[in-house]
Amino acid sequence: MAALITEYQKTHPKVVITYVKQSPLNYRTRLQVQIREAVGPDVFKIHNSWTDMFLADLHSAPGNIFSSIEYQSSFYPIAQESFIRDKQILAVPTGIDGLALYYNEDILSGVGLPPPKSWSELVETATKVTVRDSSGNIKTAGVALGSTKNIDYWPEILGLLLLQQPGVNFQNLNSPQVAEVIRFYTGFITDPKKKTWDINLPSSSQMFEQGNLAFYFGPSGKAYEIKKINPNLRFRVVPVPQLPGRQIAWGSFWAEAVSINSSHQRESWEFIKFLTSSPAQRLSYEIHQQRGLPSKAFSRVDLAPELVDDVTLGAYILQGPYYKSWYLNSDTLDNGLNDEIIKLMQEVVESVLSGQESNTPLQRIDGEVKQIIQKYTQPVAP
Repeated sequence: MAALITEYQKTHPKVVITYVKQSPLNYRTRLQVQIREAVGPDVFKIHNSWTDMFLADLHSAPGNIFSSIEYQSSFYPIAQESFIRDKQILAVPTGIDGLALYYNEDILSGVGLPPPKSWSELVETATKVTVRDSSGNIKTAGVALGSTKNIDYWPEILGLLLLQQPGVNFQNLNSPQVAEVIRFYTGFITDPKKKTWDINLPSSSQMFEQGNLAFYFGPSGKAYEIKKINPNLRFRVVPVPQLPGRQIAWGSFWAEAVSINSSHQRESWEFIKFLTSSPAQRLSYEIHQQRGLPSKAFSRVDLAPELVDDVTLGAYILQGPYYKSWYLNSDTLDNGLNDEIIKLMQEVVESVLSGQESNTPLQRIDGEVKQIIQKYTQPVAP
């Protein structure tokens, strides 16, 4: 941020910017309390699933700084879906991220198969590469799917499956379509024909880092962590599998917003306009590369050609036009919509793994999910 602020102040020498790094723990609740007490920051980050929780706290972009036409042509559709309400622009992303499919190159080359593009191909390949010992215990897992306790990003994976499943209505989770998704997901543990994972295995991240997992779902930042832990692991990242006739990926990313109580609203939006510009995103990427730090894929459509062939970020760029999202983001620590709905969906998955039919827990949580959404998205009194 220091380099970006310095660059901005070359053309805005009278603007003084103080940057404070915050802990992600209780960030959402602390931020909203500060904004509503008029002691919060002018500019801050929000997750793309938080917009409806922050409607009373956000100042929209002035039309002569960010026009709707410019915003829609500059950023991916998921940015518009996430941050535009009543034709008002409420936040702007500096990067794009979500889920992509990591695969172990050595495991796949060992069976002579390409990375899967469909779920049926993933199931077929994952079962083929799963290796068991003489007692039947999994030693090399095909794909980390099926449980909640030892699979990192399981809420996002489940959200992806729900978004891709035809007929799923998030306003009615107690449906045959949602039950089918739960059965498919847990089947990677419960179905002998496609069992590739077990509840007693180490975490999915640990398994992949050690070279004992063929397929792993994760955000772009995991590539940096994996290389740091195991520099010799040969892996690549590709777009997530799809169902026939559909193209949907899971988007999860952060954006810059302005406080409704800021006394410098125009200056704040002008700074955001700079931060999300092509030159600033390039500069940020270059700094991260120079320092060996993880970089995010560019949020701007016009910058896509510059990273589309990147071995890690290329997959996240390719998915840019068809990202979708919902309230199943495990890394926001929001103590709100995501965390509470994740807790309920975990109850569903664990109930099915313990032997219940998937429609039974769905009947129980459907009303609770609706109450959670209403609680966090209903208008806040001034």
